[in-house]
Amino acid sequence: MDQCIQAKDYITQNIEAYAQKTNKTPGRFETTSSLAQAVENAWLVVECVPEKLEAKTKIFGELTTLARRDAILATNSSSYRSSEMLGEVPEDCKSRILNMHYYMPPNCMVVELMTDGFTDPAIIEYLVERSREVGTLPYVARIESTGFIFNRLWAAVKRETLTILAEGVSTPEEIDSMWTEMFVKGGSLPCKTMDGQFSREQRIVAHTDFALAVGLDTVAFIEGHYVAERGLSPKMTVDFLKRNFLDVQKLGNKSVNGGLYPSATRDSPTSPDQAQPRILALDIGLSSTDSTTTAGEIVELTPGGQVKSLVKNQALPDGLTIDPALHRMFWTCMGSLGNHDGAIYSADLDGSNIKTVLAPGAVHTPKQLNLDTANQIIYFCDREGQGVFRCKYDGSRLQKIIDNSINSQSGTESDVMGWCVGIALSPSLNKLFWSQKGPSKGGRGRIFSAELPSNHGPDVAITNIQCLLDNLPEPIDLEFDEETHSLYWTDRGELPRGNTLNRIQVSEDGAKPVGAKELLAKKFHEAIGLKLDLLRRRVIVTDLGGSIYSCKIDEDQKIVLYADERRAFTGVTCI
Repeated sequence: MDQCIQAKDYITQNIEAYAQKTNKTPGRFETTSSLAQAVENAWLVVECVPEKLEAKTKIFGELTTLARRDAILATNSSSYRSSEMLGEVPEDCKSRILNMHYYMPPNCMVVELMTDGFTDPAIIEYLVERSREVGTLPYVARIESTGFIFNRLWAAVKRETLTILAEGVSTPEEIDSMWTEMFVKGGSLPCKTMDGQFSREQRIVAHTDFALAVGLDTVAFIEGHYVAERGLSPKMTVDFLKRNFLDVQKLGNKSVNGGLYPSATRDSPTSPDQAQPRILALDIGLSSTDSTTTAGEIVELTPGGQVKSLVKNQALPDGLTIDPALHRMFWTCMGSLGNHDGAIYSADLDGSNIKTVLAPGAVHTPKQLNLDTANQIIYFCDREGQGVFRCKYDGSRLQKIIDNSINSQSGTESDVMGWCVGIALSPSLNKLFWSQKGPSKGGRGRIFSAELPSNHGPDVAITNIQCLLDNLPEPIDLEFDEETHSLYWTDRGELPRGNTLNRIQVSEDGAKPVGAKELLAKKFHEAIGLKLDLLRRRVIVTDLGGSIYSCKIDEDQKIVLYADERRAFTGVTCI
């Protein structure tokens, strides 16, 4: 019973910190020394017996007879694969067994999931969603591995640290101090550092020549030297890089073909600050010479500072975003003014291969949209539809997840107050953010947040809604920075607070603002679209006055990238 006492003590000592960190209401807990009693009604069982394979194999055999036949069975082991514990498990039970390794909540909320080689993928997807619901951060190992993702990273760091100490190269104090400066304060990330992508802090402290030299070719050269000197195998390092990246000219951020991450530039190798991405924008068409409701276009800002048309004849296009992995762009069309004929489309990034996601009339007036690329789900706001919707990339499973029409009366102020316009997602916080602009220039705009709804089970509207900000001039489009938990938005209301670009940091649970609202740029001409370009520490902003701007995040600088009074820009994105 010692383990039961220790478990109760741990929960009692940490339950308040868990509630504060996750903004969740903790559930009840009980302890028992009876395995049958513990698992009798459980839908998820996680074993944490000592790291002895015989004991784990035996307990999984018992669990398949004692637990419900639909219960998910998991091991918290970080050193054994769950496939090694299946010796006493019936064949038909293997699909609901997996590794589910927690660290030490609430201090560390990470949980890693890994298949046993037979696990039903739907079970892993289901556990990802349930984990997010309780405030943990799920990560999935794509294949079976001896050691989880972080375990293997830490094993390599640990191994090399001990080697440095054993060879007398440095001391524990110096190693820890350097780690703090480079990785904790500097924010270095393994894959982005190899690719040559640097955070603002790294760019400040890093010497320019060093920053330009980093890339996968340099990584392979350095690793090759270690391979030769230490007699190591090059199979998983140098050979892997050569076969999958170097031989196809994928050298990292300095390469047109990218590297571990997609490239930030299509031009010749240059620094992150100089590299120019493709900027795509929507011209709503209302300022053109022959203005009609179908004169909208998707345009690309060329390196020469002009725009070229990619897609023509669009009915008041408003929201634009891309899925980089699929090389597809998605956009909304509001349709004819006042009519219920909104639509959503997608196309390749050159404007070809256009597909209809939602045909005209499926929704009313779709505005900004955002993507859950992992699950291939589109989230979008519908202004006159007074809500937030989502659907799959192919248009299936259309669902209204925020419904403001319930408490409104058509044609009244309450109707306008329910108009949803801008939308942003935060997978790390499992949060959805959206703006309700209120009356035009009315000073009654609001921004809300709520938990992202489950991808499984019945389609139900979201109810756990928090108002982050109110009495805003007229908030429009939103963007969210996962790294700093900062929410950005454009506002087309009256100056001085309107026609501006704004930012505020939100709490770790995404439920409330932290600190004061910041005004980053002002004096736009009906500001609409925005897109974060964090690599260059800027925000791309568009307005109905026909301009595309670059606004620096860390300094007071607003540059006009393009201006034409015959155009009126709404949504914007960059590749």
